[in-house]
Amino acid sequence: MRIRKGDSVIVVTGDDSAATPRKVLQLLDGGRKLVVEGVNRVYKHVRRGHPKSPQGGRLQLEMPIDASNVLLHCPACSHGTRVGLRYNDEGRKERYCKKCQATLSTVGAVRPAYAKKSE
Repeated sequence: MRIRKGDSVIVVTGDDSAATPRKVLQLLDGGRKLVVEGVNRVYKHVRRGHPKSPQGGRLQLEMPIDASNVLLHCPACSHGTRVGLRYNDEGRKERYCKKCQATLSTVGAVRPAYAKKSE
């Protein structure tokens, strides 16, 4: 729930580590593995007549990496950051940047029990 499909992340370890944000394409294994755009690319050799490559040859695929090897990219402070969860004033859960406290996105519906009481 902390990192979702479509988020921009920064890879911090491995051969493809760089400070450039990349997009998460797919979540696997309950969010513990991620397929990130342009990271951990491998060649798969396919025979002739394969549906994706009828003439055969080598396909370049992106393989999953562990979720602990990436940090979510915060657009407010433009750094890789850890993600926290909190409830806002209306009682909606939101993801936030632990460095600059900026809201990244909201998660789920409004829960009145968690709304701030106005006195």
